[in-house]
Amino acid sequence: MKINPKTGIDKLVFGMLQKDVEEVYGKPDKISTDEEDNKILQYNKQKISLTFYTDEGFKLGYLTTSNPDLQLFDKEIIGRPAAAVLKELEAIGWTKWEKGEFEMQETFFNESNWTIFYAEYNEIVKVEVGAIFNDKDEFEWKFKK
Repeated sequence: MKINPKTGIDKLVFGMLQKDVEEVYGKPDKISTDEEDNKILQYNKQKISLTFYTDEGFKLGYLTTSNPDLQLFDKEIIGRPAAAVLKELEAIGWTKWEKGEFEMQETFFNESNWTIFYAEYNEIVKVEVGAIFNDKDEFEWKFKK
């Protein structure tokens, strides 16, 4: 499973509708909504959750995964030390990271690529990737059908 920066993960592309995703992965294992009435689909086999934004016509705008096969630039992410991953990414231009801490978890956020790494016990355990915004502060949808 490959992260495609600013575009999505695997065959999932920001801007897809639920029907487009179901053509790729089939029916989700679970469907729920968040506090903003966004729709969230969960796929257990892929260990991925997909958020479809209500105020954007239910387009896919956010992905969260803990899939152990997740890769970014052909390198695995899950289970690796955050410092090592950040160092590799900084070498190719991902230089600005906002670090956060909550209880025993650390987060590392890169706004220009809208990517968040969650680390526990010094290892990345989860990654979130979101659709990016253009200069007009609008979502830059990548899916074209």
